[in-house]
Amino acid sequence: MRKPCMRRPSSLALAAVLGTTCFDASAQKSPALDRVSLWVGGYYASNDTDLNVGGRRAYAGVNGKLDFESDLGLERHSTNPRLRADFLLGDSQGFSFDYYQIHRNRTSDYSQPIPALGTDARARIEGDVDYDFGSAAYKWWFGHASDVFGVGLGAAYYKVNFRVRGDARAAGQDASASVGYDDSEWAPVLTLGWRHAFNDQWRLYVDASGVKKSGGNVSGHIWNGSLGVEWFPWRNVGFGLEYAASRLHLTKNYRNARAKLNLDSDGPAFYLRARF
Repeated sequence: MRKPCMRRPSSLALAAVLGTTCFDASAQKSPALDRVSLWVGGYYASNDTDLNVGGRRAYAGVNGKLDFESDLGLERHSTNPRLRADFLLGDSQGFSFDYYQIHRNRTSDYSQPIPALGTDARARIEGDVDYDFGSAAYKWWFGHASDVFGVGLGAAYYKVNFRVRGDARAAGQDASASVGYDDSEWAPVLTLGWRHAFNDQWRLYVDASGVKKSGGNVSGHIWNGSLGVEWFPWRNVGFGLEYAASRLHLTKNYRNARAKLNLDSDGPAFYLRARF
């Protein structure tokens, strides 16, 4: 009677060990993913910004199309901070965060007319453009080999603010002109991703995200995309280089006018990487 009692715990222990081994083997994390992944870097963007205003009455002194690079002489290129973080919960799900900012300003004297501002000549213009974008998404990763594909759902926050101030000559008289646009909203975001690990040091990735804004007095869309490569000369520290692009197209309705803002940017981004 004692022998069966001794065999039973041994059988259960063996089954538990085999079950744990099988579970660990099936739940192995892909080499293309990290438990914790941090990105700190800069985005060197080439920007194209314009504002189109139409309606029964010009909005804040603008009539027609105002091109910030051509009309106001705003610098087309800018270096901007960019931050990312990814965290795995288990082996195939987790959170992803992204943030970047584009800021430009310029003060210049103009001897040529700016039709969109209604100036004849001798205009001194000061312009500022600020754009912030941040997103947080919960991601599902499919695949445990060297290639994984990800789909994420979450929320994005954007803030757009620009001001054009100055003294201009309008209709033969000296006058002060001011143009402004300010908008910030939360909106749902859809993210897609692909990761490929060549080995422990080299990786290739593609990321894309899209935001659709509807309802209220603001509508439009924002999308971001990037193609990049990672290199880890050390186990936990490395570098990332990518080409990124962003498109913002928003329409804001006023009582007597409609303003359409387009802000397109693209260029390389460089990151210091950490993984754990």
